[in-house]
Amino acid sequence: MPFTPSPTDEKAIATIRTLAADIVAKSNSGHPGMPMGMAPIAHLLFSRFYTGSGKDAKWINRDRFVLSNGHGCALQYIMLHLLGYNLSMDDLKSFRQLDSKCPGHPETNHGVDGIEVTTGPLGQGFSNSVGLAIAQANAAATFNKDGFELFNNKTYTFLGDGCLQEGVASEAASLAGHLKLGNLICIYDDNHISIDGDTACSFTEDVEQRFLAYDWHVLAVNDGDKDLAGMYAAIEEAHKVTDKPTLIRLKTTIGFGSKIQGGAGTHGAPLKADDIVQLKEKFGFNPEEKFVVPDEVYAAYKEIQQKGADAASKWHKQFDEFKSKFSAEHKELSRRIAGELPQGWESALPTYSPSDSAVASRKLSETVLAKLAVAIPELLGGSADLTGSNLTRWGDAVDFQHPSTRLGDYSGRYIRYGVREHAMGAIMNGLNAYGLFIPTAGTFLNFVSYAIGAVRLSALSKHQVIWVATHDSIGLGEDGPTHQPVETASALRAIPNLDFWRPADGNETSAAYKVAIEARHNPSVLALTRQNLPQLEGSSIEKAAKGGYVLKEVENADITLAATGSEVAICVDAAKELEKQGLKARIVSLPCMSVFDKQPIDYRLSVLPSGHPILGVEAYGKHGWAQYCHVFHGMKGFGASAPAPALYKKFLLEPQPIAEKASKVVAHYKKSNVAAVSPIELEAAFSGEA
Repeated sequence: MPFTPSPTDEKAIATIRTLAADIVAKSNSGHPGMPMGMAPIAHLLFSRFYTGSGKDAKWINRDRFVLSNGHGCALQYIMLHLLGYNLSMDDLKSFRQLDSKCPGHPETNHGVDGIEVTTGPLGQGFSNSVGLAIAQANAAATFNKDGFELFNNKTYTFLGDGCLQEGVASEAASLAGHLKLGNLICIYDDNHISIDGDTACSFTEDVEQRFLAYDWHVLAVNDGDKDLAGMYAAIEEAHKVTDKPTLIRLKTTIGFGSKIQGGAGTHGAPLKADDIVQLKEKFGFNPEEKFVVPDEVYAAYKEIQQKGADAASKWHKQFDEFKSKFSAEHKELSRRIAGELPQGWESALPTYSPSDSAVASRKLSETVLAKLAVAIPELLGGSADLTGSNLTRWGDAVDFQHPSTRLGDYSGRYIRYGVREHAMGAIMNGLNAYGLFIPTAGTFLNFVSYAIGAVRLSALSKHQVIWVATHDSIGLGEDGPTHQPVETASALRAIPNLDFWRPADGNETSAAYKVAIEARHNPSVLALTRQNLPQLEGSSIEKAAKGGYVLKEVENADITLAATGSEVAICVDAAKELEKQGLKARIVSLPCMSVFDKQPIDYRLSVLPSGHPILGVEAYGKHGWAQYCHVFHGMKGFGASAPAPALYKKFLLEPQPIAEKASKVVAHYKKSNVAAVSPIELEAAFSGEA
């Protein structure tokens, strides 16, 4: 279908440009240049191609739009306002202000519909869009039937030079090309400007050739300022290519209309007042008026809103008809759209007794995943090339692959991410943001550090993603300190709204998955061992699901030994050593500190009470332990390369040295006659919980 101009096109584009200038000027902070430069493509995309509705903002088959160059978020806020989403003109006027619905970069789950993912750190949004595209492809392959194309939405992404320079985008683009994601259309704002100035100073590669090498479909439009017909034709052509993602290189002028258009001065600072005056005069607006949307522009966008609402209504009618022919699929899809878990799924979680054999927690995780994959169809698994080590793939799993590869198909639920941890994290965010999936994926715990940017955004965005992070400590042994994550737990535990689990046995591993599956609004990292762990007497799913519990209670205890993961069993043996000295030791397991922190104060004090000292034990550094123990016993530096038993001996993480330190701690407190007040009680006293 050829491009047909509308009488309101030019006025709508000018409106977007002047609004962007006003929004940034009022806040005295922001980036007006990109919104002004990309106004034509934004108007064209949303008026001619994008299918969605502010009246039915969560409609599952809506097109997804991602603004990867999120510093230009004034553009997205303007478009959402025009499209009838829940952003008023007053909201636009409060851009970047306290408690505004228009923060300085787009944030999902922030009270504004139409923001699919949180962007800002460059390259993340582009990588999220790959996850959104995978989700659509899987949903279509799973639920579409003859005569019922329930899932056919596209994912559109705007990105800039900065996004393309970030490594995460390269990882994601490479995988997207391999997977032949024809439902992904990315528009590259080629304005040659970054914060440092002209990209000639640092970014001169041939982007088109790079993406051709990734096996993308690549198009170019050399006049993104005015050539609406050319932009329209490019998107039309992108729609026709179904076996490759598309990159459209769009040459634009940053800050178009400004006196300093084309320069870095429009990138990250408001336009000067006289510049805004001439800008409005140039486009036929009254320079004395601010935040103006002409009636004819509102009217044109009202028609666009209605097209989206009609499309959503037609889909819901089709979905009702789908029910009569495919009742089981309709019920399953309805449940997943509602975000409800399958009834009785918890019964799939395995339980263990002390008589069961010792097993590595990565192997215990494999057992859980195999059962949950059957019980919870929305689980999408995967691994960053370490499938045989992470044990993340269940027995009859089908790989998510383009059918032409004969390696799997788009209905497959296991994603081969390759050695791309950072993209894997960002893609999982996109998978969860789509609305039908709980993604899991594996790597070594040490390499979650590679993806920390995406992990942080999972937590900030409230995305439910589950990291299967194996080889969790010095216990991985011979690979040495390059692979031994002695500091990674501290970094992950410091991220708000993230649960870091380090289970000590089979019941605790099941508990970690239980809570992670039920935690619909936060990510989880499960740190799992390579070495075998005994099944502990006193553990249970119910107890471990509280994040911390008393594994072994004794009356009139001299000390509490608190530990996580592989060190819990060592502390059990250390308590036996202490008993030989006439000292009584309680044992506490803390598989997830953040979940434990959410428990009532009375419960936490029952686990870690005042009255005697608490010794924390973990094969990590001490950071974060001060809020749970009086003294810590663990790593003081990096690990080493040797078999695991030799390393535990070298770093004094064996029963005898732990018992020796515990006895010294007891002696110190008795000699000083100082009451051992629990850190839990101290924290509660100053936080107002007590």
